[in-house]
Amino acid sequence: MRAVQIKAFGPPTEVLHLVDLPEPPRPAAGEVLVGVEYAPINLNDLSPIQGVFLIRPSLPSIVGNEGVGRILAIGDAVDHLKVGDRVLVPLYAFSWRERLVVPATGLFSLPEADPRQLAMLGINPPTASLLLDEAPDLKPCEWVVQNAANSGVGRSIIAIGKARGLKTINLVRRPELISKLQAIGGDLVIVDDDGAVERIRAAIGKDRVPLAVDGVSGKSSATIAGVLSEFGTLVVYARVGGGPVMINPLDLIASASSPRASSSTIRIPRRRYPQHCANACRLSLPVRFAYPSRESIHSPRCVKPFFTRSAAVRCCFRSLKLREQGVNHDRRDRNRIPSICVGRRGRVRRGPSDRGP
Repeated sequence: MRAVQIKAFGPPTEVLHLVDLPEPPRPAAGEVLVGVEYAPINLNDLSPIQGVFLIRPSLPSIVGNEGVGRILAIGDAVDHLKVGDRVLVPLYAFSWRERLVVPATGLFSLPEADPRQLAMLGINPPTASLLLDEAPDLKPCEWVVQNAANSGVGRSIIAIGKARGLKTINLVRRPELISKLQAIGGDLVIVDDDGAVERIRAAIGKDRVPLAVDGVSGKSSATIAGVLSEFGTLVVYARVGGGPVMINPLDLIASASSPRASSSTIRIPRRRYPQHCANACRLSLPVRFAYPSRESIHSPRCVKPFFTRSAAVRCCFRSLKLREQGVNHDRRDRNRIPSICVGRRGRVRRGPSDRGP
């Protein structure tokens, strides 16, 4: 069985290795054998590889925190699933491999949909659902303001918010993203610059904005805090901008806003929220490239997702080779070898980021 493994913590482009491992045992009572179809690449995956995450695996270790696959075999005392059902791989089950045995508790059959999208249900959409729960008085037709709107969490907030009857104010970095987020349901999309607060206030008038969701930090925190209504809530869930949260004290005093932090790793109930997201909303992250698996994960194009946001990796590793072996592919191979499907991103950053372009 093929798997992606690390023997030391460090930069993903240097420490990831393709290895052959023994097949997993047959599932025991209460367990199932899952054949992994797709596993995303998120910042949440890269941090354990670098050794800077709450979960620090014992080495050597397979990596990968989420994914989707088909049940290949069922152990005794499992009556809510059957062979062939598609299920989410449990979080932190080390999913970058072809097959694995996991407990059946908490697994549920997924609806028929694009497996690349289903593979990304485990982390970003549940985080978005939890963030929208942070404002207890949030009512339909009220506004939620967010930065990092083109990230996986940001797009999920748009979709889940739309299903709840909420309207979203979405801050982006580049004007060309405005039409793209509007096309997936973003009600108001604004470039995050010095005049953003005034343009938002002019567009929404006196409508209430009870919730601000901050995934960037820095000056962007001050922008969304400046839009909050009286007694609004500012939730900080990430700091992809790299700096501290910067808020004008007058915004806190005048609006009596309540800032708070949120940790998706600690707070996500694994059963309820992924199932809610799978059944209630149509979530979609664009997939721009499909890389043949023979192409090295160390090549310049395949390094790109390691420093951007979600990607979906086809978990059939039999043809994957490292760059040092000098194995190339040609056009004839592309229709018959596994591929790495990379979620759309902008330019490569110097360090890891989960923010959209």
